[in-house]
Amino acid sequence: MSTTDSFTSWRSLSRASVLKLKDDPNFALYSSPPRGRVVDVRSADGTRLHTEVFGPEDGYPIVLSHGICCSTLFWAHQITALSTQFRVIAFDHRGHGRSEIPRTSRMITSALGDDIEAVLRATLRHGEKAVIAGHSMGGIALYTWANRYPRSVARSADALALINTTPGDIIREVDVIQLPEVLASPRATLARGATWLLGGVPVPARFPLSMQAVGYLALDQHAGRAERALLQELVLSTSPRTRGAFVRVLPAIRYDRFYAGNLTAPTLVIGSTNDRLIPIVNSRRIEALLPNSLGLVELPGGHCAPIECPEAVTAQLRDLTEAGARQSTA
Repeated sequence: MSTTDSFTSWRSLSRASVLKLKDDPNFALYSSPPRGRVVDVRSADGTRLHTEVFGPEDGYPIVLSHGICCSTLFWAHQITALSTQFRVIAFDHRGHGRSEIPRTSRMITSALGDDIEAVLRATLRHGEKAVIAGHSMGGIALYTWANRYPRSVARSADALALINTTPGDIIREVDVIQLPEVLASPRATLARGATWLLGGVPVPARFPLSMQAVGYLALDQHAGRAERALLQELVLSTSPRTRGAFVRVLPAIRYDRFYAGNLTAPTLVIGSTNDRLIPIVNSRRIEALLPNSLGLVELPGGHCAPIECPEAVTAQLRDLTEAGARQSTA
């Protein structure tokens, strides 16, 4: 799935569902998203990363790093709004969207940091800095990148944005079912076992009740039907090998091993108050540990703020990008 190709059909939606949504402006955007200029990018291990650039060639750059089971399409609102003024750089992480699916052994968190570094080297000009934003797994990729390439943070980033992401202990913190704290440990053990068993199981594109299940996990109850359809399409279109690899790797990240010291660029944290997958406490923890915090913005909604609160997220990214642009011309 890519922003270079308009949807001719939605693989996970019936014709009847598509007809019900055809007049929804958000559904129209997801069905025919912006098209960018494709850039050839290879990560450190040679994995091909589908990368696109939107907006004016001389515009100040903002780089967007998506979460697990997503693609550049996840940023459709931000790309549409920001590319009128800025150079928006969006890419599919390894195994996602139109990027290459490497061997399972290469789908690890350190490789996500390598992906970001490869995109920056291929798209930023010499001496140029950008605002870099990461959602969920894309935020984990950002602090992995900072720890693997600390000099690149100073060289390439005017500011960072961490959206709906976590410093670790994902399984313990997930809030899908409310249970007493005394049951947190056994709940985590059971959830970790289920993750290992089911993470890579193939799921049919028309899997019954998939929209309800995906929507409950990742979105607030007030999210629109178009947003639920988009998340369903993204998740069910992701290779089971990719989904399984990262669903197993990401929960292994430990909070007691989280190090924010290399996130030296000014960093804004955005969290959502009804995020079941990565509850707001994670955003508060990250913000408290940052060496150069720009504060925490708490939004309503679930785990997918860029599509649930697109105007609010875009406004925050626009403020960061305008400040970066002013700084680059000072």
